[in-house]
Amino acid sequence: MTLRRAFLCLVVLSLAVLLTGPVAAQETESAPPVPLQSLSSLAFGPDGVLFIGDAKAGAVFAIETGDVTEGVVGERFGLRDLETQLAAMLGTRASEVLIHDLAVNPSSRNMYLAVSRGRAGWDSRWELPNDLADASILVRITTTGELEEVSLEGLAWSKAVLPDPVDAAKTHRWKRGVSLRTDTITDLAYDEGTVWVAGLSNEEFASTLWRVAYPFENEGESRKTTVEIFHGAHGEWETHAPIRAFVPYELEGKRQLLAAYLCTPLVTFDTANLQDGAHVKGRTVAEFGSGNYPLDMVVYQKDGAERLLIANSNLPMMIVDPADIASFEGEINTEVEGYVAGVPYEIRSGTGVQQLDVLDENRIVVLQRLPGGTLDLVTLSTRRF
Repeated sequence: MTLRRAFLCLVVLSLAVLLTGPVAAQETESAPPVPLQSLSSLAFGPDGVLFIGDAKAGAVFAIETGDVTEGVVGERFGLRDLETQLAAMLGTRASEVLIHDLAVNPSSRNMYLAVSRGRAGWDSRWELPNDLADASILVRITTTGELEEVSLEGLAWSKAVLPDPVDAAKTHRWKRGVSLRTDTITDLAYDEGTVWVAGLSNEEFASTLWRVAYPFENEGESRKTTVEIFHGAHGEWETHAPIRAFVPYELEGKRQLLAAYLCTPLVTFDTANLQDGAHVKGRTVAEFGSGNYPLDMVVYQKDGAERLLIANSNLPMMIVDPADIASFEGEINTEVEGYVAGVPYEIRSGTGVQQLDVLDENRIVVLQRLPGGTLDLVTLSTRRF
């Protein structure tokens, strides 16, 4: 080969590398579609990661939203008649809009809603949003009050499959026609590298807590614990009623789950006991009243101390001092007359509050049904609590 011909070959080869190298680098595979079947429950972890509990699929999805730029929420922030605003965005009627859950992204202060078009058939105070429809729409409310439908297209995600979720063929004992599958996931929370999930499994003792280490690997190796509590208002041990709302919390150096059930016992579980395959009895520390769903609970700070706030379906909001839980001796294990006993609590006006979350160090955001019928998103100062 002549020197001239060798030089020309080298030039051609170099051009080929220059042309194909960058193109190949740009041809990265996008994330596959998220196979969500229902947005049953929402919770945020670190760095804008949104955990979506999917009761229908029997799984938890971790979505990397990329929503990490902190915004500023105005002092008088709020949205009137939120259902009408959502209906206008989604091309439906306000009477069809159903909000299943609310979660604040602590990285950005943006608020996220799980939404469906399923409210029109709501005709019983014992029904919950997940009994009526499968939420399929994720909506973000920005710190400036703008509503945005969130597309999960192209976002990185991972999945944890829950072992043995309750069979969809099993129906509720006293909610006619409602599949127990809606209670596969009733609440979830992220805590120090663990995602806790409450709901029902197919076990003989159906009330279950799952724990999954995050980041998820190999579809999440979930540990499953069945749980049992004494319900003072009913005067019996119960294994089939799922936890309705809970928060992780440290009491006297031990990590606990503070959990509330229908009608409304407050129970503590030592997380060290929640091992795979175990059956654990919770410690009932309070009974707060009958005929009520605890809908949501958060821990907030006021004057340097922490408080537990519970929103209810048929009772006012309740405030509990965790120090009173820590100092409570013994447990409730006999029938309670009058439906109220144990750890003391304070009540606050808040009938109609359906969801709540901590917005920042001074405020809580709530979804509240007002006497006129509208559902408003409002912020409440922790000073009133």
